[in-house]
Amino acid sequence: MKRLILACLASAVLAGDALAVEVMHWERRPLAIPLPVDEERIVTLDRNVRVGLPPALANPEVLRVQSAGGVLYLKAFEAFETQRVRVQDVESGDVLLLDLSAREGASSEEILVVDSREASPARASASTGSSTGSRGAQASEASRPSAQASGGEAQQATATPVPVLLTRHAAQSLYAPQRTIEPLRGVSRVPMRLPESLGTLLPSLPVTATPLGAWRLDGWTVTAVKLENNDRQRAFELDPRWLQGDFYSATFMHPYLAPRGSVEDTTTVFLVTRRGGLDRALIPLEETDKAEEGVS
Repeated sequence: MKRLILACLASAVLAGDALAVEVMHWERRPLAIPLPVDEERIVTLDRNVRVGLPPALANPEVLRVQSAGGVLYLKAFEAFETQRVRVQDVESGDVLLLDLSAREGASSEEILVVDSREASPARASASTGSSTGSRGAQASEASRPSAQASGGEAQQATATPVPVLLTRHAAQSLYAPQRTIEPLRGVSRVPMRLPESLGTLLPSLPVTATPLGAWRLDGWTVTAVKLENNDRQRAFELDPRWLQGDFYSATFMHPYLAPRGSVEDTTTVFLVTRRGGLDRALIPLEETDKAEEGVS
């Protein structure tokens, strides 16, 4: 099996010319983010991250956290006092601290987090100039500070690798509110030509893998696959090296699967392939059986 390359997901600067966004600057000090109760708040980051929750927030009945395409989707189901959450960059290992709290009536405005150490003067100016400015213009300034506001979408697409764009688009299409899905020129949803269950994708784990949808752009295809833990006793950390097939990248929406029957027993993996869909990248069942016989 070829070693998989984890796609480094760029920040998802979501679409909507008239949508407001609150800009926060990360300067090595915790960022205070109040959450409304029973309403989702979106936090856009400049990196693909993993989230570490304190015990008080680890209960999915208190807080739901989803991470996809460089974006955190946070939803509090009840009010709680300030709790510190550790967010780590998957690629660099850098840590960002969020002080989360939840209360009735808190703002649900989207948040864009900018790393002040990396922000150029042009980018910082674009970020701080107006909290209600065009998201498309902010995307252009963030990805190419010297670019003009016009043509921001095309410039962002040029600067960001297609696998990253596709993975982000698929995650948003499945899980983000419709109004926040970033338009991606040329992308199309395509038939998967897959069985209902993919038994050879993760043969070493007791999981059910169910294809959800596929999208294609410029010869690249991303397929979203739902993973469900069938073991009621064990939880599993997810490692892309366990996946069987010829993939360019694999991105898990969550880092682990909890035991079956819990809220976190299901996640989604986004698999990117080149020159064909997932049906061509999977190892045929016959080859898997032969390999197992050879080992035994």
